[in-house]
Amino acid sequence: MSVVLACDLGGTSFRAALVDGNGQVLAQNAIPGPASRDVAGSSEIEAEAWWRALIEACAGLAREAPRLFDAVEAVAICGVTRTQVLIDRDGRPVRPAMTWKDTRAEALLPRLRERLDPAHPETAAINAFHPLARLVWLREQERENFDELACVLEPKDYLNFRLTGRQASDPVSLARLLAAAEQAASGDLLGAIGLSAAILPQLLEPCEPVGEVQPDLPAPLDRLAGRPVFCASNDTWAAVVGLGAMREGFAYNISGTTEVLGVMGPEPARAEGLMTVDWRGLFQLGGPSQNGADTVSWLLSLLGRDGEGRIGHEIDALLAGVRQPQPVLFLPYLQGERVPYWNPGLRGAFIGLNRWHGATDLAFAVLEGVAFLNRIVLARAETATGRPVAEIRFGGGGAANPVWSQIKADICGRPVVVGASQEPGLLGAAIIAFTGLGRFASLAAAQAALVTTAARFEPDPDRERAYDALFALYRQSEQALAPVSQALAAWPPDGAGVFTGVGVLRK
Repeated sequence: MSVVLACDLGGTSFRAALVDGNGQVLAQNAIPGPASRDVAGSSEIEAEAWWRALIEACAGLAREAPRLFDAVEAVAICGVTRTQVLIDRDGRPVRPAMTWKDTRAEALLPRLRERLDPAHPETAAINAFHPLARLVWLREQERENFDELACVLEPKDYLNFRLTGRQASDPVSLARLLAAAEQAASGDLLGAIGLSAAILPQLLEPCEPVGEVQPDLPAPLDRLAGRPVFCASNDTWAAVVGLGAMREGFAYNISGTTEVLGVMGPEPARAEGLMTVDWRGLFQLGGPSQNGADTVSWLLSLLGRDGEGRIGHEIDALLAGVRQPQPVLFLPYLQGERVPYWNPGLRGAFIGLNRWHGATDLAFAVLEGVAFLNRIVLARAETATGRPVAEIRFGGGGAANPVWSQIKADICGRPVVVGASQEPGLLGAAIIAFTGLGRFASLAAAQAALVTTAARFEPDPDRERAYDALFALYRQSEQALAPVSQALAAWPPDGAGVFTGVGVLRK
């Protein structure tokens, strides 16, 4: 029996699975991921914590299915992106990794943009979430660490390095940093901030091997010595493969801690606020939001209904309640926003509350708010490519909720198809491993053979018309409240106090 070890380093959990050649998960272990330290715009995680998570997750698999674990033929790890692990010349992290939520570079952007060549194709994409901006922040705020920097890795690349001893990454995960390193008439953007392309690891295709698992690693990884470790890619890319959406004319929507939505096309296209990335044969237009299914967790916590392991049950109970005829709008920008606004100063809001609204109305508003954001991204991408998508492949934790799937279909006006695999990232990583082992002629062939679908949700014409009207109000609300959001995010204004403790005002 062919078995591979597939891992998904997520935003809130670390998942590992033993997957066979038919794409079936034979054993799986999920553990909480390391919590990020989020303070005043900073968001950090010790890279060593991800290594410990890999060991712990694999230890669980080895206990549950020892014979299968020993039969593993290859390893593939996908993981969160827009997160920088900064490595010194000895292969050690110079500081905690800066996660996808880190916005400390926001304050230096005006000065940085003045120094960068406006004609360079990547300059317009520089924002607080861009790796170049974070490297400039490092140089200004932590010069000693900046001077020690020898290589920039993504989290999954760091784990591959620990497993094999080789520093490598793929062009999809490093797209923005690679774009900054491209030469233009005035040079490259890395050179403009005092760095060279030497900080980039070796580039490999996702299905290429980084190396073999080294001997003498901590148990149970020592039992995998000599097995190939494939480069893989970020969690979104892997999940799109695991959903069967890596094909022309399809859209994908991954709903995890955050949402990611994009459209696949044969040629590069550009749209305001969206990322265009070469996904190795196809081009992705879209990208990651800052808010997604985590908004559901936030709402349940706010309502005191966030019992451990009961998130799905609790949201189902709310959605089964009676909804008031007058809807509530929800702007989901609880942590600022990436695609399509790239604005860390945006904030969330409930709009239109009346005395009769209750928890059920808030639950629907939260799900609809995220779906309205999906519609904005989808509309911009379809306009840029010049054609509507055939369907949206929906995966991740949010896809387990059929009500949300139908809401997305009605709001976006496109069929929403849910993959049969509850863990498309793990399936995608397994597909990478089997393709790398030569079991399939191509990634497309592996995707066609191993991916199946579970449910299809067609747009309902009546609800679609109602959502069109509500969407217009959503857009008006965004525009009207954006200045208020910015002012609150920048609080306190000059001369104002700060609220601390139990409503205490401190000057």
